[in-house]
Amino acid sequence: MEKFEKLTGVAAPMDMINIDTDMIIPKNFLKTIKRTGLGVNLFDEMRYDDDRNERPDFVLNKPAYRNAEILIAGENFGCGSSREHAPWAIKDFGIRCVIAPSFADIFFNNCFKNGILPIPLPQDQVDILMKDAEKGENARITVDLENQVITTSDGEQIRFEVESFRKHCLMNGLDDIGLTLEKAASIDAFEAKAAQSRPWV
Repeated sequence: MEKFEKLTGVAAPMDMINIDTDMIIPKNFLKTIKRTGLGVNLFDEMRYDDDRNERPDFVLNKPAYRNAEILIAGENFGCGSSREHAPWAIKDFGIRCVIAPSFADIFFNNCFKNGILPIPLPQDQVDILMKDAEKGENARITVDLENQVITTSDGEQIRFEVESFRKHCLMNGLDDIGLTLEKAASIDAFEAKAAQSRPWV
């Protein structure tokens, strides 16, 4: 998993509440078990019309936000079904951080497992970031995970909280498999001892 330490990038403003996982990645794209290739279908029904032409008024289709790495959204982001394809699609598009007043629990947990930093903030602070993001591609926001600070394009700083274990995992690029491999020496020693004491197993 890619490490997340400090990110400076364009933030896309998506001022909508209750963005559910079917809006993030519609169910007809859930056939794959690969974590790549879903970015093109992120927010598919909002990004494209029935003829698969881009809708020019959708935020991620606008030239300023095509390379957005941060998403500013409304409350209850990621609600709905528990599909892990939702963070896969977000990450594959290139978004590494989502900031909103609140998140659905399962989506929130899945983000950390896939190298995405979800940051819940009070509505008034999200409003500041939303307004900053609306300035376009020249308004770049910095998210500093180590110091737990967001810096707006105007230099205003907003502190955020993140659980220490999840912070450790993101900063070191550790998903569940990576965490297990950190204990590889202990696991190997246990297996060797078990093989000696119980050779019949």
